[in-house]
Amino acid sequence: MDILRVILSILLPPVGVFLQVGFGAHFWINILLTILGYFPGLIHAIWIIVSRPKVGQA
Repeated sequence: MDILRVILSILLPPVGVFLQVGFGAHFWINILLTILGYFPGLIHAIWIIVSRPKVGQA
């Protein structure tokens, strides 16, 4: 499932972050980073997907 989130993040970084953490602070940070530049948003999205457990999992 992480592969699908990474692919979605390449297309639109906030979507991958939303699927990973929901409407949390990281989602809004990613929106801001994506507005400021595509690559900062992409790097942040992949970092969140790889390093954090999905919402509802511990």
